[in-house]
Amino acid sequence: MTPEHQPLSRPKKAMMPPVLRGFLWAAIGFLLVNTFVIAVDPFRGHPFVTGPSVTLGWFGAVIGWLLGIGVYDAVLLPLMGFDTRWVERDKGWRRYWEIASDHKVIGIQYMMFAVGGFLIAGAIAMLMRYELMTPYLTIFHYPSNYLTAVGIHGTLMMFSFATVFMIGGLGNYFVPLMIGARETVLSKLSGIGVWLVPAGILTVLFSPILGEWSTGWRGYEPLAGQDANGIIFYYLGVLAITMSSLIVALNLVATVMFRRAPGMTWGRLPLFVWGQVTVNLLMLIWFPEIQTTFVMGLLDKIVPLNFFTATGSPLTYLMLFWLFGHPEVYIIAVPAFALWNEIIPVMAQKSLFGRQWAVIGLVFVMMLSGLVWAHHMFTNLRNSEILPFSFFTEMISIPTGFAYMSAVGTLWKSKIRLTTPVIWIFMSMFNFLIGGLTGVFLADPIVNLQLHDTFWVVGHFHYTIIGSMVFSGFGAMYYWLPKLSGRMYNETWGKTLAIITFFAFNLTFSQFFLLGLHGMNRWVPAYPAYLQPMNFEVSIFAFILGASFVANIIYIGYCWANGEKASENPWNAKTPEWFTSSPAPRYNFPVQPEIVASLYMYGEGTKVPVVTTAYDELAATSRASTDPHYDWHDYMPTPPHNK
Repeated sequence: MTPEHQPLSRPKKAMMPPVLRGFLWAAIGFLLVNTFVIAVDPFRGHPFVTGPSVTLGWFGAVIGWLLGIGVYDAVLLPLMGFDTRWVERDKGWRRYWEIASDHKVIGIQYMMFAVGGFLIAGAIAMLMRYELMTPYLTIFHYPSNYLTAVGIHGTLMMFSFATVFMIGGLGNYFVPLMIGARETVLSKLSGIGVWLVPAGILTVLFSPILGEWSTGWRGYEPLAGQDANGIIFYYLGVLAITMSSLIVALNLVATVMFRRAPGMTWGRLPLFVWGQVTVNLLMLIWFPEIQTTFVMGLLDKIVPLNFFTATGSPLTYLMLFWLFGHPEVYIIAVPAFALWNEIIPVMAQKSLFGRQWAVIGLVFVMMLSGLVWAHHMFTNLRNSEILPFSFFTEMISIPTGFAYMSAVGTLWKSKIRLTTPVIWIFMSMFNFLIGGLTGVFLADPIVNLQLHDTFWVVGHFHYTIIGSMVFSGFGAMYYWLPKLSGRMYNETWGKTLAIITFFAFNLTFSQFFLLGLHGMNRWVPAYPAYLQPMNFEVSIFAFILGASFVANIIYIGYCWANGEKASENPWNAKTPEWFTSSPAPRYNFPVQPEIVASLYMYGEGTKVPVVTTAYDELAATSRASTDPHYDWHDYMPTPPHNK
């Protein structure tokens, strides 16, 4: 090993844990900036924390948080030419609690934070369901308390879990592996961006400190203008999380464009990667739009500038929000469609039916998703404006159907292995079908005007989002658990937990449709007494559902650490991530793999699609034949890092 490849050693003197240092520097950053703003505020007599001061103080806190978590040591000091003690770990649990550049570590960090947001939002949902067990106020003393809880629940679910888990988590971990890349293009920027997620989650979670807000996860103006300052932390928290997602989108799209292995043509790209490309393009288009909208709402609140007030344009916020809002639904759902067609061919050991149509479906869903936004506003539109949006809403079911066509066509006459991952996928397909069919009613203007803002909409929404995305997400976790951890789960336990979750989910949300038809409005903690028995029953099933989600998370975590050792490719899959060790090493592959055939062709005479000829030659002709301590890590392009 040459001197320049000698491993760097970590400093003997232990530094303060990065997370603790991040909190400390965030507190200092907030106090410094907030105090400065108050000091220069020309309107003396305000309290220590005002709308403008807390906004600018928040930016100081986020900068302090990022510097403390590792940006100061890993980025800032080297950038300015100073020596740094920072050395990236490549083993141990501590690497998940500091800045990293390994896309696999970053992917697991995204998953950790997403699951944290999911559990917090889920716990709030349990409080909401407890409140709705009776027709009058119990644990929430005022309707505004309940509405704040609804807002935090929806915001964390939509922005910190649904988008973050599938794209930041699974996307960061598996896209480079699945295209045969050794690293992402913007690895260090990605390592910084992931730490904006916990900053955003905590910001939204602590928003009641500044006062209640009554707009739900949508931050509706001009209603928000009447709320207390809590809405400020809604805007800022979402800004942080969406900025993190934008970094993910930029990094993954660039990685797929420039880091594909030789032979990995666009025509051979794995289905899950196609799903990631389409949703990341959607994020690059629509996230800046909603961020701009939120900045305008924030300025309305703290300056004010009256963009969306009665003297401005009150309906414009709704237009701008839903212009982003409906593509956001597909940003969440499209990875689920891709996972259906990623896992089913493997479990069926049968060639993917209509592969090109499955890809075309994903692309057209992406293109049409921005044309259906106004169906959320049928009650606000003129009759002449309703028809085209109703038409496009119906039309989007066609490319969505392509995903079903490929999955069902692949299943036709196959001998599929009914493993836990594929059972979760079947459940996801069923749930999304219910969400799609009930959405047809909402696309019809006449029915929509009757069902608008009832629990029917809540049921449709949860079937579409939770029913498809969360169930596919669990399927993906069980499918890739051997790759993530090198360990396997128990099929009996996996299937039992899946079935309990499925029944609890359907017994909960199917009754939302009935509640909606009987006149149960959303956003209300108190309701007519005749709806109480059904609400009570729904809450019982909701508690079982919440417990089953927690049980699945605990079980996956247990198997990750204590499951039986898994073989390298337990499913006999053909995508590149299964052609390296489990878990994958730091740079994924010994040398650059080459793709020589389709990844979804099964049957007699089909070729092994991934070859590592260069590695085989290297192993046969170099140190491997003479050196018993040969390690291919020695041939990595950069020095390995220390423990």
